[in-house]
Amino acid sequence: MAKADAVFKASLSKVDVTFQNLDSSEISLSDVSHYFDSDPTKVVQGLRKDGKKPSAFVADTTTANAQVRTLSETVRLDARTKLLNPKFYEGMLNQGYEGAREITKRLRNTMGWSATAGAVDNFVYEDANEVFISDPAMQKRLLDTNPNAFRDMIQTFLEANGRGYWETDEENINRLRQLYQDCEDKLEGIE
Repeated sequence: MAKADAVFKASLSKVDVTFQNLDSSEISLSDVSHYFDSDPTKVVQGLRKDGKKPSAFVADTTTANAQVRTLSETVRLDARTKLLNPKFYEGMLNQGYEGAREITKRLRNTMGWSATAGAVDNFVYEDANEVFISDPAMQKRLLDTNPNAFRDMIQTFLEANGRGYWETDEENINRLRQLYQDCEDKLEGIE
């Protein structure tokens, strides 16, 4: 096994391009974690002697008109069509508890692309923060609908900032910390 491991790492150290295929219109990049869990972009970068990040591409073969895009383009498209799309998130919120959890899961899976490939633009976090955190009415909806999911969403934003995936101002970080505490209070029955 040790020899095979060395050969495998040596082969990966020469990779210039990574590629994934989306073949289901039912499941997108941020629906499930296995897409980013198996993405080798940062692994390859770490094995390369020059430290160069490989180009990452995704083929969308969900229709007869297959398209190949960069991973970053695909993540942006996915965020705009789902996470940041009012028709999507309002539809999810109309489903109640589970819908709020679904929105949070999508944000967490989007952050997964920051971790494994550095493929999420700052605006995705900023826009999601604007939609779900900056608006007091939306905060209340999420807190009332599913306080656990809202706490996890806030935690995801704080983690994205803490890991350097998302740049935002200190005022926003302080608001997130306070909202996290508000969620904890609600979950513990402290009103």
